[in-house]
Amino acid sequence: MSERKVRVVVAKPGLDGHDRGAKIVARALRDAGFEVIYTGLHQTPEQIVETAIQEDADAIGLSVLSGAHNYLFTRVLDLLREQGAADVVVFGGGIIPPEDVAALKAAGVKELFAPGTSTQDIVRFVRAHIRAAV
Repeated sequence: MSERKVRVVVAKPGLDGHDRGAKIVARALRDAGFEVIYTGLHQTPEQIVETAIQEDADAIGLSVLSGAHNYLFTRVLDLLREQGAADVVVFGGGIIPPEDVAALKAAGVKELFAPGTSTQDIVRFVRAHIRAAV
């Protein structure tokens, strides 16, 4: 019996309409053997968490360029805890000032990737932090 592929939800929360980076990351994760569910633009934290639970996701990757990262990341984490899904790994990227990175990691975000990060670094992160990783 083969193991189930790691499932990663890639999401663009909030009003930010720039999804090129999220699509590049989603494609890189898919090409690395992960099952990727891309939610599309303008998702609410509630929609993202609902998708992650319905899809039995192992991780959520959030892309935030709008400046609302503190609210959006922590809201997703809070909703996961409320839904009994705190084991879902949350990571992300975007325009996040260095002074906010430590606070987001303390809140439970496992990793944050700055613009220009190699997609292979993101693939390595997912492989290292998800139990059933390919």
